[in-house]
Amino acid sequence: VNSVFSLPSCLAVCRGRVVRVPKGPLIRVVGTEVEIPCSVSDYDGPSEQNFDWEFSRDTDFVRIVSTWDSTFTSEEYQKRVGYGDIKLRRSSNDAVELVIRNIQPTDQGRYKCSTPSTDATVQGNYDAEVQVKVISDGLSVSGSKARSSMSLRLSEGDSFKLRCSAITTSPEHTHLHTTWQIKNGSTWHDILSLTHEGKFQPGPGYEERYRNGDIRLDTGANDTYRLSVSQASSVDEGAYRCLVSEWVRGADSSWQKIQEKSVEIASVAIQRTALDVVISTSNVSVTERDSLDLTCNITTDRSGIFQAEVMWYFSASPDDTLSDAQVLLSMDHDSVVSDSTLISLSHVDRNSYRLLVRDVDVGDSGYYFCQAAVWVPLHNGSWHKVVERTSAPVNVVVTALEPDYEVFLNASKTPKFSDDPTELHCRITNAQDTEANIRFTVSWYYRQRLRSDDVVTAELLATMDADWTLQLGDRNRERTQNGEIIFSKKAVDTFSFRIQWTSESDRGDYFCVISAWSRHRNNSWVKSKDVTSASVSIFWATQDYTLTVEAVKLKPFFVAGHTFEMTCKVSSKNIKTPRYSVLITAEKPLADQSNPNGTTRIISLNQDSVVRLEDWTDQTRVDGVVLEKVQENEFRYRMYQTQISDAGLYRCVVTAWSPGGGGMWREAVNGLSNPIQIDFQTSGPVFNVSVHSDNPTIYQGELADLLCIITTEGMALEPDDMSFDVSWFAVRSFALDREPILLASLDRRGIVTQSRRNGSSDLSLERISPLEFRLRVHGCEDHDFGNHYCIVTPWVRSATGVWQREPDIKAKPIFLSVKMDVLNAFKYPLLIGIGLATVIGLLSCLIGYCSSRWCCKKEVQETRRERRRLMSMEMD
Repeated sequence: VNSVFSLPSCLAVCRGRVVRVPKGPLIRVVGTEVEIPCSVSDYDGPSEQNFDWEFSRDTDFVRIVSTWDSTFTSEEYQKRVGYGDIKLRRSSNDAVELVIRNIQPTDQGRYKCSTPSTDATVQGNYDAEVQVKVISDGLSVSGSKARSSMSLRLSEGDSFKLRCSAITTSPEHTHLHTTWQIKNGSTWHDILSLTHEGKFQPGPGYEERYRNGDIRLDTGANDTYRLSVSQASSVDEGAYRCLVSEWVRGADSSWQKIQEKSVEIASVAIQRTALDVVISTSNVSVTERDSLDLTCNITTDRSGIFQAEVMWYFSASPDDTLSDAQVLLSMDHDSVVSDSTLISLSHVDRNSYRLLVRDVDVGDSGYYFCQAAVWVPLHNGSWHKVVERTSAPVNVVVTALEPDYEVFLNASKTPKFSDDPTELHCRITNAQDTEANIRFTVSWYYRQRLRSDDVVTAELLATMDADWTLQLGDRNRERTQNGEIIFSKKAVDTFSFRIQWTSESDRGDYFCVISAWSRHRNNSWVKSKDVTSASVSIFWATQDYTLTVEAVKLKPFFVAGHTFEMTCKVSSKNIKTPRYSVLITAEKPLADQSNPNGTTRIISLNQDSVVRLEDWTDQTRVDGVVLEKVQENEFRYRMYQTQISDAGLYRCVVTAWSPGGGGMWREAVNGLSNPIQIDFQTSGPVFNVSVHSDNPTIYQGELADLLCIITTEGMALEPDDMSFDVSWFAVRSFALDREPILLASLDRRGIVTQSRRNGSSDLSLERISPLEFRLRVHGCEDHDFGNHYCIVTPWVRSATGVWQREPDIKAKPIFLSVKMDVLNAFKYPLLIGIGLATVIGLLSCLIGYCSSRWCCKKEVQETRRERRRLMSMEMD
């Protein structure tokens, strides 16, 4: 491995430092800006290298500029370097560019780039030279001879041409690169270029127009370049300029741009073509089988040669777009009309186009609108669309020719008892104006009878389409598919409805609706009329079913871990050969946290003696409940290894079933038994839970300790006979008015589960003693505040070795407050402020002392006067 890595290192050391400049000579134009790059590679030392540039016209080199020594520049170049006419621009740590603005013939000569050595050993080259040749400016670019810039006003679809002239008298062999550009905002965009290599290159967005020949660039005599634009549109509006650059091939055979010039040629304005499209009428109403006549009028300000294109559309809604609408007919700009049998389009005059729809029907009702476009000819003989408009929609209403008929409904068979057949006939009578294009279908409805005056919505039993396809409703779909209900057509004017075995749920009112359908031109059928029959009542008197269920507990006293057993005895009246399905339910105490809804469905047995577990979720006791049929009217329920959590009220929910038609069973009546209570009489321990914290108020970033302490009362238990499931919750509010959030849980097997957290703080949950569980919040943040509490589920092992689950116990919450450490937050700003104030105060005192000591001192001589007090007159 060492030999593999040492080989490249050896090669780099043997090669040494390499300084590179472009291969000369570099040909540049006087007055332009010159950039000469210089780079270094394969060096030792710091990554950022320094560079020195020197210049020589003959033999001696003069120092120009350096990246590291400000005194490097010689006196000859100090003024140009100070003004920024000559400067160094670093492009990377190991490369710089020498920039010379407004290069002059005196700057022609050799330029040397040097790099100070940072290598351990001197190897390679530390400087490189390049020859710069300054030539005169021979490039001339001009526009129209009449004036420098002209203005053109064109119409959409017109063509225009622009010219510019470019010539060079350079002593070197140079090539020109010509680009036409447009500015319709603040920036210039390329249209089409003739490169210095003789290739045409369209600008972005102009590729398709260049391939179609709408944009061309031609060369002419006197070094002119002509831009030709066809089919002018709004995007061609703006200022145009001709941009010419001069290129020369360097010593390394690569092309180099040496200068660039531009001239504005013209300003082009495109005038939009106005077009107005109007349908002569607003709203139209016609009768079925008549003709619809609409005229589309177009108006445009376009002059010269143009042709109009017209298309008629139909839509069911006025808000539909053209893509959603249906094309009726069209006439292109060559006056070619699309083919249609019953619809015709004619050109009345230059500005009017007539649409005629013959033999209309109801399906032609809707919205009609006309779309027109103006086309202009091009120089190559093709046509170009310049403008397109759409008229406002016209609402057309087609009045249908409705047939006249009546509907009569009678019952040929009515049930007197349950499971008797029922048959109804719906007949069409007094039919008039029913020609061959009319077809009748039927729909059957059922309405439940109520003793009150409440309105009941009718339910659809079945309906026929126009092609007599039967569509079933949701009420009796399964019975119809099984053959219990039959829909048929007895004759041309008669439809029948038959129930093979009528049940009590079929009692109610029945009626039928006969629909008339009209055939349209395209052989489609459209509903034209509905007639509803009077209702027929199907009802018979029955005796109410009665069902009595009695639940009996077989063992009056038992303890946890034993088997609970109860029987359910059923008796019924007025039910023919009944069968029973049984469901066992349990009503748990409201304090039970595992069952907040109250009632739990445990196990069921249907009328065919198939047993099914309902909501029994205890996976450890999947076979712990059994429901069996002892006799035809007696059922027994067993629950093995009962636990304290099984306490509650148990009932039997029984449903009686009677045989229906076709071997099916129908529900007759439901019954509920008396409750059987499971209440364990035990002198076991009583558990209490509390939450404690030595320091409920902490600062951010500190550790919070919360203890969940369990205490027992009554019978003492060994630690091995007790186990606990502990869950910690938090409510992020002061008033416990939010949903609790699960933080972490520890089951009785010692498995810890944590919820996902968004902050940077972390949690740990551990058992520190048999009856104490500690929750730690590491690196507390402000969002860790709130009320914290724990919920404990005790498990106690009975004398038989069975683990019994006790009810959940919730501890009183404790509020955890997280404060910000104000001292640590403002310690450094306060120290800095006090220090600055002290320095400023001392400085002010020093300035005041110096001013009073030397600047403001004056010599004042005063004449000494004696001071004598006057004697009081009273002391005389």
